[in-house]
Amino acid sequence: MSNLPDHLLTGYRNFMSGRYLAESGRYRALAQDGQAPETMIVACCDSRTAPEAIFDAGPGELFVLRNVGNLVPPYAPDGEFHSTSAALEFAVQSLKVKNIVVMGHGRCGGIRAALDTTAAPLSSGDFIGKWMSLIAPAAETVSSSTFMTATERQTALERISIRYSIANLRTFPCVSILEGKGRLSLHGAWFDISSGELWVMNKDTGDFERPEMV
Repeated sequence: MSNLPDHLLTGYRNFMSGRYLAESGRYRALAQDGQAPETMIVACCDSRTAPEAIFDAGPGELFVLRNVGNLVPPYAPDGEFHSTSAALEFAVQSLKVKNIVVMGHGRCGGIRAALDTTAAPLSSGDFIGKWMSLIAPAAETVSSSTFMTATERQTALERISIRYSIANLRTFPCVSILEGKGRLSLHGAWFDISSGELWVMNKDTGDFERPEMV
């Protein structure tokens, strides 16, 4: 009897007879030579927003970090456990990626939790609450706006949180130094699940704009 759900085994069989068969040479080369992606994506855990699918990326093309709300905490070398910071350190220092993209998305449950201060914690640890407190000041400001609907407030915070994460990225010395030398670029993007639209943050204004699709 298998220890994996049947749908996963079915998917694996399809992978082996389909994509792996078509790209087996590439997989073997990656196994032998290691990975060398040029872009790191910081994305949400949400199962509907897989960066590899959205950007039609092949194996070895993207170094993907996913967490609740696609957040990057500020630099804090305090000896505690920091999985996001560890992944960032590896991408920048070891893989030497050239781009870091923070990609948020519409209808984000983590952002909704940050806005809903009346909701009870999911557990006594309240790990989500603690994690989303990274953007608490912005959440409080957005929540206090009575001129926006609930949907507008959520979209606003989803996009503001991306700018927060980019600002926090720059608190890491390895990021700020390389960006200053022109060897690393930081980007923001927001994906709409319902329409498939991708909005890209303008580096100069911070506004989110639709890229031209030729």
